[in-house]
Formats: sequence, C-alpha cells, structure tokens
Amino acid sequence: MSTRDVPDTAVETIQREMTAFARRARASAGRMHPELSLVSYTLLGHLEESGGCRATDLAAHYALDKSTVSRQVAVLERDGLIGRSIDPDDQRGQLLHLTDAGRRLLGQVTERRREVVRERLTDWPQTDLERFAAYLVRYNAAPGPTADRSAG
Repeated sequence: MSTRDVPDTAVETIQREMTAFARRARASAGRMHPELSLVSYTLLGHLEESGGCRATDLAAHYALDKSTVSRQVAVLERDGLIGRSIDPDDQRGQLLHLTDAGRRLLGQVTERRREVVRERLTDWPQTDLERFAAYLVRYNAAPGPTADRSAG
C-alpha cells in the first residue's frame, strides 16, 4: 500500500496524535529537568549511543541547522555535560563526547522519562506494548521526505 492509498482520515489522525505526542514530550522534558531542553537531551543521547561524534554529524543526523547545534553544544559544554577531543581520523576536527556529569544527568533524565512512559502505559497488555514499539521503530526507520526513495 502506498501513501496515496492510506485513507486521509487515518493520516489526519496520525498527524494530530503525533503533534500531541511531540507537544507532551517537550512539556514533560521541561518539567523533568528544566535546564535540559528536549533538543539537548536528544543530542546527549546521540553522543552516548554513538560514543562521540562531530557537531556537524549531529546537525546532519537530526536535520538541524549547524548554528542551532553550535548553540546547544556551547551550552552543554559550558555546563560540563560534554567535552571535546581531537578526532583521531582527522586532526583538524574535534569529537564531542559525554563527560561523567553528562552521562549521570542523561541517565537520571532517561530514567524519569521511562517512568512517565511506564505510568501512561501501565494498563496496556504486553502484546499492545510490543506492537506499539514495533510500529514506532518501523515509522522512525522509514526514509524521511527528503530521502531519495528511488534508491535501492
């Protein structure tokens, strides 16, 4: 089934619910740790998962403007949550990495976020949880609107 075959009402419902989901995520991120924006949390998470990367890699991965990432990185670095090291593959470049403080804060915020999600899903049957998780993975793995869909 192509996207043209998906009924408009389903697409409208998905779009509306994803907007509500994003709004709730931003609001809860601010409550859980007011000094750590959702963007900062996301960047720290990527640095943890990747083991470190360049700021340009973060910008490309999240389709963010380099200046946006630069501002976020400056704040995270000022707060002692990330550090820089020379890129062993290119001595001219610098890799960003989590500091111990960044790793601790990310762990605390991640656990709080999981608790909130667990509370919202507490009455869901295990099969629904597994199905929902699989759908989210599938949705997020799909190429974005700017990706070349003719490749492959």
